[in-house]
Amino acid sequence: MAPQQTGSRKRKAPAIEAGAASSSSQGLAAADAEGPLLPKKQKRPATRRSLVHYLKGREVGAWGGSGISDSEGELRGYAVQKLPELLRERELALGTLNKVFASQWLNARQVVCGTKCNTLFVVDVHSGQITRIPLMRDRGPWLARAQPTCGIHAIELNPSKTLLATGGENPNSLAVYQLPTLDPVCLGDRHGHKDWIFTIAWMSDTVAVSGSRDGTVALWRMDPDMFSGSIAWHNDAGLPVYAHIRPRDMETIPRSSTSPSNRKVRALAFSGKNQELGAVSLDGYFHLWKARSTLSRLLSIRLPYCRENVCLTYCDELSLYAVGSQSHVSFLDPRQRQQNIRPLCSREGGTGVRSLSFYQHIITVGTGHGSLLFYDIRAQKFLEERASASPDSSPGPSGRKLKLTCGRGWLNHDDLWVNYFGGIGEFPNALYTHCYNWPEMKLFVAGGPLPSGLHGNYAGLWS
Repeated sequence: MAPQQTGSRKRKAPAIEAGAASSSSQGLAAADAEGPLLPKKQKRPATRRSLVHYLKGREVGAWGGSGISDSEGELRGYAVQKLPELLRERELALGTLNKVFASQWLNARQVVCGTKCNTLFVVDVHSGQITRIPLMRDRGPWLARAQPTCGIHAIELNPSKTLLATGGENPNSLAVYQLPTLDPVCLGDRHGHKDWIFTIAWMSDTVAVSGSRDGTVALWRMDPDMFSGSIAWHNDAGLPVYAHIRPRDMETIPRSSTSPSNRKVRALAFSGKNQELGAVSLDGYFHLWKARSTLSRLLSIRLPYCRENVCLTYCDELSLYAVGSQSHVSFLDPRQRQQNIRPLCSREGGTGVRSLSFYQHIITVGTGHGSLLFYDIRAQKFLEERASASPDSSPGPSGRKLKLTCGRGWLNHDDLWVNYFGGIGEFPNALYTHCYNWPEMKLFVAGGPLPSGLHGNYAGLWS
């Protein structure tokens, strides 16, 4: 039975974590207060064979090993279509960390993650081991130190996977690390953003762009001399030394007449083919820049669904941007006056689209209700579950949308959980981030509870 609430004062409903656009009371001090992480020991998977090898072997069995003419690329296209229904979850224990907002694969077994409690860490998906990465500090005391931090919202690898860009100890600053060592290279803390960095995109191996809650987009150029050596420089105390850089260009998002105070830059996506940078702001607009040595704005478009536009992705093959909002994914081709692909509705209780990714013609949707959905752009429909078939027939579509539901994760049973939610035993996790390891056909998914006041986490390996 849930504890009774005392007193007659009404309580306000907790805020929803709008892709972590809400402010947070957990900072670096909170991260340090958590103590050491003690991940549970995980059993090694019985096999590491990828779906591509599985499908190829099955095809050999079906056709007697002769006449196989499909290329690896065509086989992968088939695998992309069939992969979701074959995925199975294995949860990963993250201790008491609070909400994973960003993730990227470093190699076949390691994923780097950033959290709301301002922790940057690497998790080994085979062993479950977690290694924390020290955050870079600004040159001087920063003005926002007294404010609650929002944590790390973005992690991006450059095209050659030699550099990693994320946030610093000050969430207004851009931190760049060298890979695979994760040695600190430089920190963009001088004359940069005045508010939290929400999103990062690489334009080349040495040029990155960041978008901030202050309504600006900043272009940063890394000098190759900073990371030409493989050994990190250290001072006399043994602490790493890194460069402090300033942006080469900064652009301000235009103010909209409908919501002039809410032009926070929430997501970025770069088109290498067109050398253009797309951005989504929380006032309900999509912006496009020509991206060279500086940024030149081309257009701003009012989005069809304007509430909680918190994620953006781009598909080079289709020249298509996808924007995730409270209940829809909208598709934009800036070169077309009329958009040919209708928006899709996630229909997940209005909890919102929290993460998006493209691969070939399939878009993966992470929702605020703990589920993954898969949408086929060519067919303009969600992938469906396969109906159980009789021994004499092959399984066909069931008409039910294919939905992968993620596990419970960990939730802190604190006073807010008791008082506002009546001690509900299970609470769905918002899937703030997901990333594929396509060579091995694995999917890493992470997040945490959607209400901003709840403290918890979820991480899982789907393979």
